[in-house]
Amino acid sequence: MLEWILDVSQIIIADIVLSGDNALIIGMAASAVPEESRKKVIFIGLLAAAILRVLFALVASYLISIPGLLLLGGLLLFWVCWKFYGDIKEFSSNNEEKEKLQKEVSGKGIKAALITIIIADVSMSLDNVIAITAIARDNKTLLILGIAFAILIMALFATVIVKLLTKFKWLSYLGLIFLVYLSSKMTLDGWLQLYPLLQS
Repeated sequence: MLEWILDVSQIIIADIVLSGDNALIIGMAASAVPEESRKKVIFIGLLAAAILRVLFALVASYLISIPGLLLLGGLLLFWVCWKFYGDIKEFSSNNEEKEKLQKEVSGKGIKAALITIIIADVSMSLDNVIAITAIARDNKTLLILGIAFAILIMALFATVIVKLLTKFKWLSYLGLIFLVYLSSKMTLDGWLQLYPLLQS
């Protein structure tokens, strides 16, 4: 029971750290379309993110049981850490990026906003699912819980999370340390899983 609570807590942290940016992109792109179309754009963006997360999760939960792929997943999660570190650095001077994104979408209509959102969804959904799979492993209940919570965060709390991460930069770095810990654990477990097979 204690282990399950610990796993759920880790999934919540991973979701908070990796879902905020996704919702920020959706919000910024939606703000550049006419007001009467914003709800539609946000809904489609969130729906796309939800579907992508479920698809990636189904593939990841199957692949992670294959010897060697747990190790690969750990190394891939290290890439997520590096990418997230880049996002933290970029976020401090993100006003120019926000303006650039809004200028690109503005005047081009709903189609441009949706293209921007879906491209972001693909990348960020993959990051989130890799982190959740690192915690849940072959526990389907935890995996489903993690995906559902990520979608809930995007829909309800993303703006608040983004503001907190921007105001208190140390929270972002705390999240990064947590992701590095997850990466190390997954890589080590993957190596321990693969090593006996290499010896035989």
